[in-house]
Amino acid sequence: MKELEFAEFYSSSRDVCLRAVLAGVGERQLAEDLVAEAFTRAWVAWPKVGRHPAPRAWVVRTAFNTRVSWWRRRRREVALDDAGQDQAAPAVADVGLDPALLVLLRQLPRRQREVIAFRVFLDLDTEATAKALGIAPGTVTAHLSRAVATLRGHLVTPEAGP
Repeated sequence: MKELEFAEFYSSSRDVCLRAVLAGVGERQLAEDLVAEAFTRAWVAWPKVGRHPAPRAWVVRTAFNTRVSWWRRRRREVALDDAGQDQAAPAVADVGLDPALLVLLRQLPRRQREVIAFRVFLDLDTEATAKALGIAPGTVTAHLSRAVATLRGHLVTPEAGP
């Protein structure tokens, strides 16, 4: 029973969670790794996660927390050569994100990207987003407003109009 329930959750949620995490971190491979880790943790804790009011939000929050944990462990490491790394936008067409939009999302501050991930990609309301991120609802609204204004400034051209 547990296996079937989780399998259904995974198959219906994986792409949505991947898009949300990708919007939050901006790197395809990193997002895939984080989502895989988060779903692994969800499987281990499925009795708890399955009863969570927003299990997809649990997975995405776990992915973001995992990224912070990985960063803390690696922050003392020094890259020997970053010059050979390709800085082009990652291939994201197969997860349904416009590469130009992903480039713009990567330029937003981390918290704004996280709010976009929960509010837009997971379609959570302000209260659920605030609870998932551990911030006040007004802070969610402020970050969303700033992010949308920034994105609108880059995506809407004056001659295009409303």
